[in-house]
Amino acid sequence: MLLLMNILGIFVFLGVAYLFSRDRKNINWRSVGVILVIQLILAWFFTSFSIGRDAVMAAAGGFEWLMSAAFDGIAFALPDWVNPPAGGSMNFVTSAVLPILVIIPLFDILTYFGILPWLVKWIGRGLSFVTGQPKFESFFSVEMMFLGTTEVLAVSKLQLHQMNAKRNLTVAMMSMSTVTAAIVGSYVGMMPGQFVLTAIPLNILSAIMMTSILNPVKVTPEEDIVAVLENTEMTEDGKPKRQAFFAFLGDSIQSAGLVTVIIVATVIAFVGLATLIDNLLSLTTLPWLSLENIFGVIMFPFAWLLGFNVHDAFQIAQLMGTKLVTNEFVVMGEVSKDIAHHAGIFASAHARAVLTVFVTSFANFGTLGMIIASYKSLVNREKADLIAANVPLILVSGILVSLMSAAMVGLFSW
Repeated sequence: MLLLMNILGIFVFLGVAYLFSRDRKNINWRSVGVILVIQLILAWFFTSFSIGRDAVMAAAGGFEWLMSAAFDGIAFALPDWVNPPAGGSMNFVTSAVLPILVIIPLFDILTYFGILPWLVKWIGRGLSFVTGQPKFESFFSVEMMFLGTTEVLAVSKLQLHQMNAKRNLTVAMMSMSTVTAAIVGSYVGMMPGQFVLTAIPLNILSAIMMTSILNPVKVTPEEDIVAVLENTEMTEDGKPKRQAFFAFLGDSIQSAGLVTVIIVATVIAFVGLATLIDNLLSLTTLPWLSLENIFGVIMFPFAWLLGFNVHDAFQIAQLMGTKLVTNEFVVMGEVSKDIAHHAGIFASAHARAVLTVFVTSFANFGTLGMIIASYKSLVNREKADLIAANVPLILVSGILVSLMSAAMVGLFSW
């Protein structure tokens, strides 16, 4: 019976996406069907064989090596931030924002020499053939497996400039479901590694699927191009003049600095406002009235559709609500001991799998702030305003991606 509920949940999640769609007539259901089949195969493969998880961990190791170089640069200027006192951990600015100062210039260098556009073109072309989505959006889904929200948007700056506002909205929705390679190891230390590593590739497919329903965009062959640096100056003989490398690098570093300032300011404001709302709710003297509990109630029917009885679904829904309002680490810290000892509802492999996959992403209110801030610093006002106007849709996208990935893994974990 619970397995049937889990299967029904998959179709309900697709139905919810359809209800929220901005253009139902142009949904490519063939593409959705193909991605659904691929997800089923991958969910079975990753939950049944270790070779796939080993490949994901190896890729994460490569990106973690990249992040370690960024942390070396930060440590030179701010050693106490990277190496806090014993028992402490890096703060949000150090772990999630300052690496942008290294990552953006690195990817801009790859763009300057034509390497990144080449990768986008060929990897994107292969994924586009399989998923039926545009080349850049397909390549972006791979980047978001290991680059956090701010980094993955910032390194895509050139492409975001050249794409229309509607395609930018698709990218914004996808970026809700990113993770950062540098903290994959932390996830694995707190939650079952088998399901953490399964969630990462499943999320990229869920993100492609849900955004193609929520915000279907018809891209012509002329529009489905890879952005390249354009030469705006000419030499005396009328030939394009390439900007000097170190002048280009200096501009890139300045741009990265501006992005970090805007992101920090916006996240402080978003988190502060969310806390203010909670404080106002507490004035009612109703101990159960909080943003976390409100979202827990909203998430209850969806948790139930993931294959749980009513009692267990309520507990899972409360944890889901906590994750959306705070972040995944709060939930992981709360349940890690019970999961490790298979205690309470986590005596069930299904509960361990579903919750682990659901929390393995950056989909929460804080990430909304980072997305809005990134767009304000990276693109023109028209595109940034469209992103800000569709914040509820972006949040729905992030939730549905996590639910779909969790449902897929739940099918094979009992």
